[in-house]
Amino acid sequence: MDTKYIFLTGGVVSSVGKGVTAAAIGRLLKERGFEVSIQKLDPYINVDPGTMSPYQHGEVYVLDDGAETDLDLGHYERFVDISLNKVCNVTTGQVYAEVIAKERRGDYLGGTIQVIPHITNEIKRRIRMVAKTTGAEIVLVEVGGTVGDIEGLPFLEALRQMRGDVGPENSLYIHVTWVPHIGATGELKTKPTQHSVRELRSIGISPDVIIARSDYEMGQELCDKIALFCDVEQRAVIPMVTAELLYEIPLLVEKTQMGDILLERLGLKPRKKPNWKPWEKLVQEMNREKPTAKIAFVGKYVELHDAYMSVREATRHAALSLGLDDEILWIHSSDLEKGRGVELLQEADGIIVPGGFGERGIEGKIHAARYARENNIPYLGLCLGMQVMVIELARHMLNDDEANSTEFDPSTPHPVIDLMPDQRDLTDMGGTMRLGLYPCQLQSGSKAADAYGKDSINERHRHRFEFKNMYREKLQKAGMEFSGLSPDNRLVEIAEMKDHPFMLGTQFHPEFLSRPTRPHPLFLGFLKAVKDNLNSES
Repeated sequence: MDTKYIFLTGGVVSSVGKGVTAAAIGRLLKERGFEVSIQKLDPYINVDPGTMSPYQHGEVYVLDDGAETDLDLGHYERFVDISLNKVCNVTTGQVYAEVIAKERRGDYLGGTIQVIPHITNEIKRRIRMVAKTTGAEIVLVEVGGTVGDIEGLPFLEALRQMRGDVGPENSLYIHVTWVPHIGATGELKTKPTQHSVRELRSIGISPDVIIARSDYEMGQELCDKIALFCDVEQRAVIPMVTAELLYEIPLLVEKTQMGDILLERLGLKPRKKPNWKPWEKLVQEMNREKPTAKIAFVGKYVELHDAYMSVREATRHAALSLGLDDEILWIHSSDLEKGRGVELLQEADGIIVPGGFGERGIEGKIHAARYARENNIPYLGLCLGMQVMVIELARHMLNDDEANSTEFDPSTPHPVIDLMPDQRDLTDMGGTMRLGLYPCQLQSGSKAADAYGKDSINERHRHRFEFKNMYREKLQKAGMEFSGLSPDNRLVEIAEMKDHPFMLGTQFHPEFLSRPTRPHPLFLGFLKAVKDNLNSES
């Protein structure tokens, strides 16, 4: 069959939930037997979010092929349970860089380069690449930002042209909009939605479906009003009230008959009956009263929880599968350096130290690792979290607080963490790290091997510094086991403490491969240790 395209735009305000909506729709279509992929079009001029501060854009989500992408791709992968690739995140920076490179090479034969057709053609080429590289039968395309943003206009124009290119029978437009509640009168107002749709139609796009987001229930009267003023079929106005639980959203979207509407509009018939039992079980478990495990997240960007979106979700997946509620204790690592937040650390049943870059707050993370080691508190270190665990043990073993990473102290006499040899002469920050999926061999009898239940794994990386091998033997004598190594034994991928309930660090980012109904083995191992401690105390 011809590839079908579903385009999602946003109106009124940003952060209205387009990403989660796209992910939920993707799951609906997959449950009906179709191969689905999802693409995010980001209008910012950065080439990718890899060099952006987490305070600006939340976490950087890394794919199998090493692409550094928007956090919405994490929602896509978790909800639909698929692996995406680099063409699934397109930015203005990528598009212009490609067009300018072609112009410099003379590919345009001396022609004048313009937004239309050159920029829009490049956007459309990248949209078509999704089906070619993933084999998807249905491609969902989400445009970041809202209608009316200047930087988003070329993307919207490309989407308008796509209907002419692929035909109306193979394309569908969904507009996700916000219906505000006026507290003084207790009313929901549809006028902003009407203005948003008018703006979209002035560009040449008429939505086929409107998803009306709100914090309050919408009556049929308001849906009918939106349908009338926005020239959309009544049943194609879908009210979506803010959900209490993230993983309830696909079930709520299913109840709206959205799946049936989309397939009907695209001329498709379902290939199988949806099976929502695993998701229903997941939501039931989330609603059930359970013992609470307090997990300390010791990070540098804890003011913005989205900076640790995948870590937070992976923790929740594992906790739910073990019959636990996870209560996150957000601890700023810089506070620990100043003696603040220690009481929260002492409350924790388990400690997670996630990744990060730069010197700020590092001593606080080292303090958390020391506290976990000395008090037998389950500890999971992710990327930088593994490195500070190594630094902490080296300081203890050598009785020298100068042991460090050359990232933080280039003149340290004990560089237990150092720059990878092939990174030494790099000056460009973007996309120059060890990125993407790499193999790892596990040592039999280790906690890592027990957690995975196999001896060979593949995990996603994002780092520039590595464990320095000259310290392997010394740290092994201090009780550290290097339980995961690259196939050539050159790189340490997993380190763990032998005589500890669970103290394990990974050079990679296991959180990116955790799924709601299939938790990641290392997060499961960590939470099992937490649960064992809770049971022993009760």
